[in-house]
Amino acid sequence: MPALKAYLAGPDVFLPNAAAQAEAKRTICARHGLIGISPYNPELDFSLPAAVLWRRIYLDDIAMMQGCDLIIANLTPFRGASADAGTLVELGWFLGQGRPAFGYSNTAEDFGARSRAQMRASPDPLPGIEVEDFGLADNLMIQGAVEYGGGVSLHLPPDGRSRAFDALDVFERCAAAAALETRR
Repeated sequence: MPALKAYLAGPDVFLPNAAAQAEAKRTICARHGLIGISPYNPELDFSLPAAVLWRRIYLDDIAMMQGCDLIIANLTPFRGASADAGTLVELGWFLGQGRPAFGYSNTAEDFGARSRAQMRASPDPLPGIEVEDFGLADNLMIQGAVEYGGGVSLHLPPDGRSRAFDALDVFERCAAAAALETRR
């Protein structure tokens, strides 16, 4: 069986060390028999007008996703209590295509606690809006998308301690599980 291509979704493209992070993830994927495809593209011409550039990025990412067999999504909270919005669109795209979806988060604190902390820092627009609190890592639709889309739960820090955003040990556990599940 040829190696499957895994689209490596996540806001990692915004990291100051994005190129090194992408390479490290590709190396981990290769160790588990997967070909990691990162949306990080250093070839982009960032001098293009913003209206042209964002469309090019979008179309490039769609083309990369079309060429992949599965997604491994970095669902670590990004600029808020929940996962990156763009990553969630990509996760939904894979689900819509009927392709396996896997995900991980380097954060151990549950979504309800993070949401309440965010509300303290930036109150809701209306009083009385409820906080979803099922003790899950993120919104139940995200957790469900991963669990039902790939056959395994969202991967979290096994020791219950949050990691740095760019830590790779939880990603490696997720990549290993993705490789195992897609070979069944």
